[in-house]
Amino acid sequence: MTQVSALYQSRSEAGQIRPDPAQQAVLPEFDRIAQGLMAPPVKRGLFRKATREEVKGLYLWGGVGRGKSMLMDLFVDSLDGIPARRVHFHAFMQEIHAKMHEARQSGVQDTLAPVAKEVAESVRLLAFDEMQITDITDAMIVGRLFESLFEAGVTVVTTSNRVPDDLYKNGLNRQLFLPFIDLIKEKMQVWEMVSPVDYRQDRLKGSPVYFSPVNADSRAQLRAIWEDLSGGDAQPLTLEVKGREVVLPGFRNGVARASFYDLCGKMLGPGDYLAIAEEVKVLVLEDIPRLSRSNFNEAKRFVTLIDALYEAQVRLICTAAAEPEYLYVEGDGAFEFERTASRLREMQDKDWGQDG
Repeated sequence: MTQVSALYQSRSEAGQIRPDPAQQAVLPEFDRIAQGLMAPPVKRGLFRKATREEVKGLYLWGGVGRGKSMLMDLFVDSLDGIPARRVHFHAFMQEIHAKMHEARQSGVQDTLAPVAKEVAESVRLLAFDEMQITDITDAMIVGRLFESLFEAGVTVVTTSNRVPDDLYKNGLNRQLFLPFIDLIKEKMQVWEMVSPVDYRQDRLKGSPVYFSPVNADSRAQLRAIWEDLSGGDAQPLTLEVKGREVVLPGFRNGVARASFYDLCGKMLGPGDYLAIAEEVKVLVLEDIPRLSRSNFNEAKRFVTLIDALYEAQVRLICTAAAEPEYLYVEGDGAFEFERTASRLREMQDKDWGQDG
C-alpha cells in the first residue's frame, strides 16, 4: 500500500496535482487512517476472538472546489486490499431507504438493523462525498445507522461543505438529530480545509462556458469540459423531492450533466429545481433549443431552472441553439425572458459564482 502523502507527492511531481498547503496539511490524517486499517487484529485474552482496533475517521469540510473530493479519491485508490466503498452520500442514503423498504416488505420489525449489518459486513471503510442532510427521513435514521456501523468497526471518511454543527440546520425536529452531530465529533476527526484557491472555478477560468450554436464542435468542447471536471467516472444521481424522482444522468463531485429535455421536457417544478441547485455546484446542460409558443411549457421550466441556479450561484456550462438574447424572440413570455437572458449572460463571466 502506498501512503497517500507519497502518492500526492508523486502526482505533484508529475504535474497531475498542483501542490496546495491546505491539501498537504491534511495528508497525515489520511495516512493515519490507512495505517490503522492495515493493522492486524488484536487478541485480548486466551479465549477471546481477535478483533480490530477502532480507527477514528475523518470529517473533511470547507468551501467548494478546494480539492476535498480529489484527496478522498486519492485515499481510496491507495487502500490496496482493504474493503472500501466510495459513494455520494445522497445516493448512499437512497440505497439505505430502498433496502429498508425491502426489509419491511418481508415483515422485519426493525428494518434498519439488517440493512446496517449488511453494509458493515461488506466494507471496512466508507468514503462519502458531500455529506449534507436536508431530508427529515434521512435525519431520523442516520444516527442509529452510523452508530451501528461504528460499533461494527466501520471507519467513515466524508467530505462536506458544512461544519458538523450546521448539518440539518433549521430542520424539522432537529433536536432529535443533535446526538448524531455528537457522534460525528466522537468518531471522526473534524478538519476544516481552508484554501484561497477554488480549483473547480480555476479550471474554468478563461474558458468559454456557453457554446452556440449546437453542432459537432460545440458538443465536443462541452464533452471535453465534462470529462475534465468529472474525471470520466460519473454515475446517475436520483433526487427524491416530495415523493417524485428527479434524475441527473451524470454526476460526480458536485458536477452534474443533463440535457435540456431531462430537466425542462419533463413535469418538474420550482421545488425540483431548488433541490438540483442545492445538490449541484456545476451543471453541464446540453442542447438548449430555441424557445417559442411551440414549447412554451418547456420555456417556463427553463426560466425557473435558471432562476434556481442563479440564486444558488451554480456554475452553468451549456450548448444552446442561439446566444441568450436570441433564444426566445417570439411568443408569450418573450418579454419576460429578457431577465433570463441577462442572467445567462452574467453567468458566463469568468468570476461569476466564486462567492457561492
